[in-house]
Amino acid sequence: MNMDLTVIYVILCVLQSDSEISTIEVSSTRNRNKPFQGKGYIMNRRGPLFAILMSFTLLLSGCSSLTVLDPKGPAARTLSDTIIFSILMMVGILVVVYALYIFMLTKYRARKSNEGYEPPHEEGSKWLEILWTAIPIVIVAILSVVTVKTTVAVENVPAGYEDQKPLVIYASSSNWKWHFSYPEEGIETVNYVNIPTNRPIEFNLYSFGTISSFWIPQLHGQKYAMSDMITKLNMVAEESASMMGRNANFNGEGFAHMEFEALSMPPAEFEKWVKDVKETAPPLTEEEFNKLLDTAHVGRMSFSNHHLDFSPPPEEGHHHGGSSNEDHEEHQEHYPDPSTTEESELDSETNVNPNEPLPNSPAEESPAHEHDGH
Repeated sequence: MNMDLTVIYVILCVLQSDSEISTIEVSSTRNRNKPFQGKGYIMNRRGPLFAILMSFTLLLSGCSSLTVLDPKGPAARTLSDTIIFSILMMVGILVVVYALYIFMLTKYRARKSNEGYEPPHEEGSKWLEILWTAIPIVIVAILSVVTVKTTVAVENVPAGYEDQKPLVIYASSSNWKWHFSYPEEGIETVNYVNIPTNRPIEFNLYSFGTISSFWIPQLHGQKYAMSDMITKLNMVAEESASMMGRNANFNGEGFAHMEFEALSMPPAEFEKWVKDVKETAPPLTEEEFNKLLDTAHVGRMSFSNHHLDFSPPPEEGHHHGGSSNEDHEEHQEHYPDPSTTEESELDSETNVNPNEPLPNSPAEESPAHEHDGH
């Protein structure tokens, strides 16, 4: 909230300074020997600018704090620190730029004491050229180093938790919902996920349909979930809290509804919850799972088993073939890819199958030279 108001105030100050400059009327003479003459007036626009500022203040008064700046785990804290560092660097750059801007306007403005003054002709300054070329390079280098270090840190298991056994959760998306499978606990949930505090969590992400982006802002950054591979996300929740997770990738009409609750709780409460789900939740059958994939929007659901038994996930990394991938593709047929046989506007021939390997030479296009996919 305070950051938003600060940004708005800076923007309004810039607009005010620009409006003051643009309203100066200048009359000049064609005689080069006659000094520059001009008269100006400044329109009083403080009233409208103040009204705009107050309007933004009222509109933003209902905004909640940014969740990315309210971390509940080490990975999110690292990302938050990087964001704040980048903002402070940009604010520092703006302060220097606008300080120089005000200094130049004040020192070199036209006034009676310098009437008739003509500045000497300058070809350029080698040191100034070096200075304003080196400064951006230094700024980009600093931000690059910080970004690379942050990326490496959040991709690994958070420091201090490397020796603990992670809780593995398979998070799969289907339009427009999230399935959370706990293979070790033998349960599954839909549109909500419970995790223990102070224990590393390993999310294995994949999709039954279009590419989604798994994101719990208070625990980690986003990562894509795709249909033919698994991506991993390591995180730790150090506080008990109810957090909102969502799909951060626009992938269709139901994108806005792909939200879920991530609830972190003490380990004892987590074990109690798992036991309760096993005892009270209904089992998940393959037929019901297929029906669930076909249903566009559902609420929170719990099951006493998981779909990994009859619909295993794709293998880690890129995968072309194999029994687990074939089982996954069988359930993925509920959301087939766009047809590859319809005619294109730009081609006289039909589109080829993207899953078919490309021939090394025209001679290999014959059936006698077909090869299995690698």
